[in-house]
Amino acid sequence: MDFSPTQEQRQIQEMVSEFVDDEVKPRAAEIDETDEFPWDLVDEMADLGLMGMPIPEQYGGAELDYHSYAMALEEISRGSGGLGTIVAAHISLACNMIYEFGDEAQKETYLTPLAEGEEIGAFALSEAGAGSDVPAMDTTAEPVDGGDAYLVNGGKLWISNGSVADTVVLFAKTDPEAGNKGISSFVVRPEEDDGFIVEGTEHKLGDKGCPTAELRFDDMRIPADRRLGEEGRGFVHALKTLNGGRITIAARGVGIAQAALDEALQYAQDREQFDQPISDFQAIQHKLADMDTKTQAARLLMHQAADKKMAGESFVKEAAQAKLYASEVSREVANEGIQVHGGYGYTKDFPAERFYRDAKLNEIYEGTSEVLRNTIASELLD
Repeated sequence: MDFSPTQEQRQIQEMVSEFVDDEVKPRAAEIDETDEFPWDLVDEMADLGLMGMPIPEQYGGAELDYHSYAMALEEISRGSGGLGTIVAAHISLACNMIYEFGDEAQKETYLTPLAEGEEIGAFALSEAGAGSDVPAMDTTAEPVDGGDAYLVNGGKLWISNGSVADTVVLFAKTDPEAGNKGISSFVVRPEEDDGFIVEGTEHKLGDKGCPTAELRFDDMRIPADRRLGEEGRGFVHALKTLNGGRITIAARGVGIAQAALDEALQYAQDREQFDQPISDFQAIQHKLADMDTKTQAARLLMHQAADKKMAGESFVKEAAQAKLYASEVSREVANEGIQVHGGYGYTKDFPAERFYRDAKLNEIYEGTSEVLRNTIASELLD
């Protein structure tokens, strides 16, 4: 049982950490203020090989192990929660869907430019009436032209990267009467497929810089060779992909918690009251101790899930636990970070309030905390 990172893993973390400190952190407040997609930072990450981290080199990726990927995403999220979501949605959801379930032609055509960072990916699953209840989706894909194409109608909501994506992995019902066995997954190309419409993007509490889009499909015709795997396997594809994605949302949570801790620790040593730094007061020391302990525990859960995934073992419970705990810890640590800053923590003059806003999303997307508790209990009772 060795918890020490390898030399290669440490080098990757140091490289990403340096990039974050030099390029991302100085831009984080601007990204949060403008809510504009940071194309330049994404291009720089592509140059560093960070847009296809766990994808094999033959498909344009860096072929990193999942520990390294999680560590890198933690660092990116430490700099900007929105940038962390951009990368996680692009790699863990869009890229991994095509890698796991696409055929060779689909991987070469659609995965390679995504992994190289030349294109951006999105994962279109949720709908206004179908969040955690995936089979309740209304979007349909009807076979036409003798089965050579599908005609897609419906809409999707809460789609990260949805308004900027070059490739969207879409889930739709090919057999509306078959429940979760009637859902299939497809590759959609917004610039090529007539009927793909971006209705708009959400004005969110946090996670700025990553556009969360509402999409509509009006008689959108896509060729049958864009379907991923067999018809009716989309629900299984989604569950397997989201399971792996939870490790990286845990990484986002750990990164935000670490950022909140770092800022609180620095502020506590700089801020003086009653002729001494507030870090000299035991009440503040206890807050910092709890913040660090929770962050470290969340990080270990994240790596435990990554280790199970890399070993080819079942990691459903471990991924759910990592995502659940890291999500709640990120909010708790960010909340305490504001408290350490006092009144300043409630203003935009300091990043403490941004961490709190960014952290809250972790408890909602890619499996709410309530659904994850159900998943964990189900695994325990199985």
